[in-house]
Amino acid sequence: MGDIFDKIYNEGPLMKYREIGEGYFMFPKLTGELGPRMKFNGKEMIMWSINDYLGLGNHPEIRKADAEAAAKWGLAYPMGSRPMSGHTDMHEQLERELAEFVRKESAYLLNFGYQGNVSIIDALVDKNDVIVYDIDSHASIIDGVRLHQGKRFTFLHNDAESLEKNLKRAQKITEKTGGGILVISEGVFGMRGEQGILKEIVALKKKYNFRIYIDDAHGFGTLGEGGRGAHIEQGVGDEIDVYFATFAKSMASIGGFVAGDKDVIKYLQYNMRSQVYAKSMPMPLVEGALKRLDMIRSHPELKDQLWDVALRLQKGLKDAGFDIGNTDTPITPVYLHVDPLEAGALVKDMRDNHRIFTSIVIYPVIPKGMIILRMIPTTRHTQKEIDETIEAFQAIIEKQKKGVYKEMAKAFKM
Repeated sequence: MGDIFDKIYNEGPLMKYREIGEGYFMFPKLTGELGPRMKFNGKEMIMWSINDYLGLGNHPEIRKADAEAAAKWGLAYPMGSRPMSGHTDMHEQLERELAEFVRKESAYLLNFGYQGNVSIIDALVDKNDVIVYDIDSHASIIDGVRLHQGKRFTFLHNDAESLEKNLKRAQKITEKTGGGILVISEGVFGMRGEQGILKEIVALKKKYNFRIYIDDAHGFGTLGEGGRGAHIEQGVGDEIDVYFATFAKSMASIGGFVAGDKDVIKYLQYNMRSQVYAKSMPMPLVEGALKRLDMIRSHPELKDQLWDVALRLQKGLKDAGFDIGNTDTPITPVYLHVDPLEAGALVKDMRDNHRIFTSIVIYPVIPKGMIILRMIPTTRHTQKEIDETIEAFQAIIEKQKKGVYKEMAKAFKM
């Protein structure tokens, strides 16, 4: 007979790296004011690893609004879940404004994006339904799908042919069960920076009966007219049945929302277990979100500034010979063919000696033998920081060609 703690002592897929990575590659401590330059291990870095796209996280108007809201309300109010005792006019005001902004009939607040995604999927489907979702979907989508007691299929990333093949499989099942089909994709895939193929998905509605749910965490605020999202960017706003976005990216806060037709949102309001059985979003976060949304609406130049920085960064990298994949968003992945043993040494050199901090993405997110150094440009990055970063990338590639990182990896016990 086993012990449930056996897995703890045998370690999981990420825990095996803790001896060499904790506090450095995993759970790094970043200090200083949010911005394009922060401190890591006491050294100032050019920071490409925070999702503060529009620079609102440390904006003086936002900081002032947050401080005043916290002083006014404290963090306790409202105390209780929304259905029981946590419902206010201000929550409803934020929902109305969010729905109008993303051009949907209704919206409902979520305490956290991750739990919201999980709970929305759980509420939308039952055992008779079939889920068909992009294989590169975010972990929160995967966890929501795991709760589903019916059939589910993945389709190859952004592959309409694979999607149609799986829609046919799903249709055969629902013809027997009497259920429906939910297709899930993302407005923007956060690792590769590619928009979801929303137009192609919508086009398949002419042949198959299904509903579409998209997670637009990275598209909200960065894509579409005024930052209204990937569905607006691609001209399919009316065809997206359920729209989700988080406040953790462009809004630089905590929480999120789901939007769609009034009847759908009302159903979710009463059936999302993560919201029914959780404390309502505190008033400082609600008031802070209203201020952030107002900033996005009244300062469309923020989105323009973000794209200006992103395009200059991406052009500079491509001109220098780097592979940035098929990104069509501000997210900027740099694909490097690096042996896994070298990857840690390369990143350590980049941080310790070149003072550049990026996220590192490894297998199984991308194929073996490659890594992604993922960069998130913001409105606050300068041309000087772009130039310094590209120079650092050029330097590490030269070192890699000379085998420097193979030797470093041996000493580093990678």
